Formats: sequence, structure tokens, C-alpha cells
Amino acid sequence: TTSSVDTFFCFPFKFYFQLSIEEDPNIPAIVQYFNTKGRYEEVNPYLKEDILFVNRSILQPASAECQQIHLSAIIRHGTRYPTTRKIKEIRQLYNTVLHNATGEDSWLHEILTKWTMWYTEDMDGRLVQKGVNDLKHLAIRMSKLFPSLISEEKLQGGVIKFTTSSKHRCVNSTLSFKAGLTELWDIRDKEFDHAVNDSLMRFFDECRRFVQEVDNNHSAIVEVDKFKQGPEMRRVQEKMANRLQVPHSLIKMTEAAFNLCAYEFAIKAVNSPWCQLFDEDDAKVMEYASDLREFWKRGHGYDINSKASCILFHDVFSRLNKAADEIKSGQQVSEAVTVQIGHADTLLPLLTLLGFFKDSDPLTSTNYATQAQRSFRTSRMLPYAANLLLVLYDCGGGDLRLQPLLNEKPVTFPGLTEQQASMPPYQDVKERYRELLQGCDFETECQLLKHPVEV
Repeated sequence: TTSSVDTFFCFPFKFYFQLSIEEDPNIPAIVQYFNTKGRYEEVNPYLKEDILFVNRSILQPASAECQQIHLSAIIRHGTRYPTTRKIKEIRQLYNTVLHNATGEDSWLHEILTKWTMWYTEDMDGRLVQKGVNDLKHLAIRMSKLFPSLISEEKLQGGVIKFTTSSKHRCVNSTLSFKAGLTELWDIRDKEFDHAVNDSLMRFFDECRRFVQEVDNNHSAIVEVDKFKQGPEMRRVQEKMANRLQVPHSLIKMTEAAFNLCAYEFAIKAVNSPWCQLFDEDDAKVMEYASDLREFWKRGHGYDINSKASCILFHDVFSRLNKAADEIKSGQQVSEAVTVQIGHADTLLPLLTLLGFFKDSDPLTSTNYATQAQRSFRTSRMLPYAANLLLVLYDCGGGDLRLQPLLNEKPVTFPGLTEQQASMPPYQDVKERYRELLQGCDFETECQLLKHPVEV
């Protein structure tokens, strides 16, 4: 069962992927399975040819009268270094391979004689230069896609607002996004403020029920643990041990090796010798293990995962409502654009709350084979710099419409008819989410239950 969103992503992507691998040996053959550690260019392959390319025809307004009046953008930070915990795992993996591997393959020889452990713990998830460029380029593309909203006049006029998580990778992504615009318009004599708001951009830390029942509750990811001990993962581990010619008991770090391949490519654009530890079948299993974790910890697995984002959901719709009310009363829109920069953990619960990427069957430890066509695939949903854009249009005569885009591609609000699909009336969208707009109170949803639900 695939959603319309998945269909949109899937087929052009696969076609281009097959071409790009044949043409470019510098791209890992498993590049499309890197989950949240994937490059934005793998989701939008045309950017490999021209990083600033946009196709405005994808917007397809309902009529020529439709004018863009407000844009809300929720954006994930750009490419980053591994966190300290991941760097420790990579070091452990490297030491294990260095002291135990005995294979004869050229790629292993390269690991043993040329590759150095260049990751240091002080990197701790910080934005890399590629991440700076991710956000600069995104800002320029958005200004080309929405020129009436993201313009020098609007920026200078103070009607483009910026909010960020307090994490350095998000603050630096925000600075990079702003730099993309100020460099584009050669603005040198003025700085533009941003607000730090963890209540909005790191709501998952402040939702006590989520923290207790899911985030800090290991039993919440029992399906992940079962899968990691199951036959699919065991085969991956055995193949990896055979490639390295080490005892199978030593190979407990398949995830670290897979992540290392992804980091090397995302950060340095190299097809690392570490990538040779996995073939496509292995990569599909590794991707599923990661998706399984995201599903149960941030996605559709538990209701509180998405309800934790109620505060951000209401913030977005309050600004859309304000812009709609201002237009209806003949006023100028006071906040033309809101750019909010957070994490994959910010974006995924909100997408889940809105109903995106919900398959007919939940992801479990035992249904890997039947989930091959699942729509819940973080490799496509949440690369570095992933973004959800909500564009409000005034089409005249009180006809307001809302268009959602994910990673610069139009998507359909789940539950709306095909006639409403591409740019539905704003009133229809509000009706679709009426229960959430009337309820979904962050304080109520996130308070600790007297008798916590067993998960």
C-alpha cells in the first residue's frame, strides 16, 4: 500500500538513481537507503546537475488570479557531523577492523592502510560546510520558487521571521539560510534577527509523557530489538564478518559501519571503502531497522509521538489564520514568511500528526518482506535540510487555498479528495483537521498519566 506521496517520490527517483549509479562510481551503490543521514540531492536528483534549479510549474495555482500571501516553512538543519555517541561507535568499529580483519580485498586494504579515524568527539553533531551550503542553496531556491514572498523588500521590511532550535547545528543552519538571502541580494549593512524557541522546535524534550512513555522507555522499541536479533539482520552481520574475515562474534557494529558509509558520503562526497561492507540487500535491511526505530519513537507507532507536536501544529495554523484574516479584512499580511529550523525529530512527528506516510499495516519486526513498498521511508522523507512548506494563496473573492510541499515537491493532504488535492481550499484543510484544531492541547496531551499506558 503506497500513498500518493510515495508514488510521487518513488518512480522518478528510482529511474534517476539507476542512471546516476552507472554514470558515477563516486556515488555509493547503496546511497538511496541512508535514512536521515542521506543527502538532499538524493531526494531531488536534478540538483546534482544544478543545485539552484527550481521548476515553478509544479505549483500549478488553481487560477491565474491566485497570489501567494503567506509561507510557513519547517526545515531540518543541514548536513552535520556525527554526535559524540556515534563517533565513539565509529572508533570502536575502526579498532575492531584494524586489529582483526584479514581479508584480501582492495577496499579493505584501503581501510587498513589509508583510512584514518578523523572524527573527533568535539565535532558532536555540528554543522559541516556541506550543511552551510544546504541551507544557503535552499534559501535561494525558495526565493526563486516564491519570489513575491521571499524577496529583498520583504526581508528588509521585517516580514520574514526566523525561529530556531537552540542546538548549534540549527542556529548555524538559520544563519546559513539568512546568509543565502543576504548574499543573493548583496545586503551588507544590516543583520536580521532570529528567535530561539525550544518549546516549538524541540517540543519532544518538553512533552513529559512522551519522554517517560517512549523516549526513555526501552520497551517502547521492542520491535526494533526483535528485528535486530532476527534472521534478516543476522544475515547482514554474517556477510559483513565474512567480508572482513573475522569471527562472527566480533561483528556487532553493522549500524556503525552503515552510518559511517553515509557520513563519509554526506560530509565529504566520497564513496568510502566502508561502503563495500554492504550490498543492496544489506542496505535495505539496515534502512528498515532505522525506519522501524523512527516509526516507534517518532512516527505512527504511538499516539503521543505525534501529539507531542500539537504546540507546533497550532503555531503553524495560528499564523495561517492570521494571514487569512488580514487578507479578508483588506490588510497587508504582517508576517509573509516564517522560517522555522529544527530537527528530523521536529518534522517527523508533525508529518505524522498531519497523517502523512501512514501505511495500512504498522512496521513490525516480522513484516520486513511485506513492507518493501511502504510509504514510511525516512530516506525519502527526512534527508538533511528536509522541509515542509505550507503556502497560502488568495485566489480572489474570498477563495483562500493552501498548498503543501515536502522537500520542494507538491504533496496531498491525507484524507482530501483528488479534486482538492494539489491546492485545496483553506477551509477544507481546516475542516480536515478540525478535531486537532479544536483539541490537541499540548499541556493536556503531554501531562504524565496517573497510570501510564503500557507500551
